[in-house]
Amino acid sequence: MRLDYLTIFPDYLAPLRLSLPGKAVDSGLLEIHVHDLRSWAHDKHRTVDDTPYGGGAGMVMKPEPWGEAFDALAVEPGDTIIFTTPSGERFDQRLAEDLATRGRLVFACGRYEGIDQRVIDHARSIAEVREISLGDYVLNGGEVAALAVTEAVVRLLPGFMGNAESLVEESHAASTGGLLEYPVYTKPPVWQGHEVPAVLRSGDHGAVARWRHDQARRRTAQRRPDLLAPSSIDDGSTIERAVPGDAAELMTLQRACWVQEALANPGAPIPAFHESVDDVRAWLGEWDTYVVRRAGRLVGAVRGRLEGPDGTAWDIGRIMVAPDLQGEGLGRALLEHIQAVAPAAATSYVLFTGAGSERNHKMYKKAGFRLRNDLPAPPGAVIFVKRRSRG
Repeated sequence: MRLDYLTIFPDYLAPLRLSLPGKAVDSGLLEIHVHDLRSWAHDKHRTVDDTPYGGGAGMVMKPEPWGEAFDALAVEPGDTIIFTTPSGERFDQRLAEDLATRGRLVFACGRYEGIDQRVIDHARSIAEVREISLGDYVLNGGEVAALAVTEAVVRLLPGFMGNAESLVEESHAASTGGLLEYPVYTKPPVWQGHEVPAVLRSGDHGAVARWRHDQARRRTAQRRPDLLAPSSIDDGSTIERAVPGDAAELMTLQRACWVQEALANPGAPIPAFHESVDDVRAWLGEWDTYVVRRAGRLVGAVRGRLEGPDGTAWDIGRIMVAPDLQGEGLGRALLEHIQAVAPAAATSYVLFTGAGSERNHKMYKKAGFRLRNDLPAPPGAVIFVKRRSRG
């Protein structure tokens, strides 16, 4: 792979010669060229910026040096030009894997208020263009982003890593379903009073694999729950995080669902019947809530949050499935999902349902929950509890 960098600060990219990228250059796996954009500025001050049309603060990078640079580097249709910009698509592992299949990447490192839009438009006429952002923040220039993208991309090239297996279970890897990586340990077995988990010293490879997968899911749920959603369901629909704009549809769904609950539990108070859109919007801010849509229609939902004296009980509630879709396994999928995304601090799951809701009782018992008549429950309801497995 050939990598070209256009920048007004060539020394900023000196780290490209260090560590594994440097070794890859020495071995011929990578070809790296850093170019000073000012080489294509012809006035005595080597000017690459000017004031913006329409007014405003800051300066804009001029188009002429960029155009000459692309010509001098013989950029062609098979190449990919990467503009590192806070207004680009967010960079992630999937994009890194895609870029690793390219033969040549040309990084255009902008500065000031950005690059004249005509440069980007022109670039699209001569090569593939990707506008890429590291995240929702602004840097002084594109060099840091170019270094980060380079690190993520070149380590995926065949022969770059000494042990290719180290790529398999990394955070965000496709092979792990995009989960964050599990905790790792090395010798000694005890350090500063902290012990390596016994399962890792057991020699039971199956138990180790289960522990690592469970830890990866827990870490992801705690630190990046967005990576756990959407989750696929058998019919191809997905479970996604709810947003405040879902409040009105959630109110409609829960009223439809609790009609059946009212019929199965005559006389029992049902708060969901009396909630307004503002009430739903308020609890959306207090609960981790997930929804399912089919053909644009919100057809299922579930919520959870930590409760209990010590904050270790994952309280599951409002498991809702549109009446016309009940019996298709959607409720079971929602129940499994809300357990999977429970934070690492959760040691048990707890939920309540109507005492007369036999259909719900069967689903919860089948999922491993136990009826606890000894625990206090809301009027007309019963409590179900399940201990969280630690693998």
